[in-house]
Amino acid sequence: MEQEFKEYFENYLKLFTDLNSEELAFFSSGLTIDKYAKKDFLFKSGEIQKEMGFVCKGLLRRYYINEKGNKITTGFISENNYATDYPAFIRQKPSKYFIECLEPSILIKLPYDKIQEGYAKFKGSEMYGRLIAEYVLTVQTDRVESFLFENAEERYLNFINDNKDIMNRISLSHLASHLGIERQSLSRIRSKIAKQ
Repeated sequence: MEQEFKEYFENYLKLFTDLNSEELAFFSSGLTIDKYAKKDFLFKSGEIQKEMGFVCKGLLRRYYINEKGNKITTGFISENNYATDYPAFIRQKPSKYFIECLEPSILIKLPYDKIQEGYAKFKGSEMYGRLIAEYVLTVQTDRVESFLFENAEERYLNFINDNKDIMNRISLSHLASHLGIERQSLSRIRSKIAKQ
């Protein structure tokens, strides 16, 4: 194994502090690591995600295509985050989303079947599934509530505040789509804030 990959594996396994050596060995045996080029897809709408992805390096975006044929960005996934359509993944149903690499990316992946087998075999491992589910639910709820309770400028300011590490890595078009506004509106908001 390449030294770089070995380090990614070791760093990933450090996240699972509550697993004993037997549990770690079990899950480690199912892990794979893959490189993706910019514009590669982790999966596309209509496909069933067979493996949970964890981003070691790179940046991805999740989007769907609406009835007008527009790509609507619903999220960005950077280092140390899980790349998944979790509700579809846990039910093994076709996703409605595309997850596309915006940068060359490296992901560690664990198959759905291995995860389920681990849950059945080791009761403690279910906690990690619950933590991932809670994280995904929180992110999705925050996004929905931002549209309900915030205006476009507030959504933009909150996004900047919460995503300093990726602000210079995403295009204005993708950001505008994520915020639910036209690109021209985003430019106006940015100009207004710059003058303040």
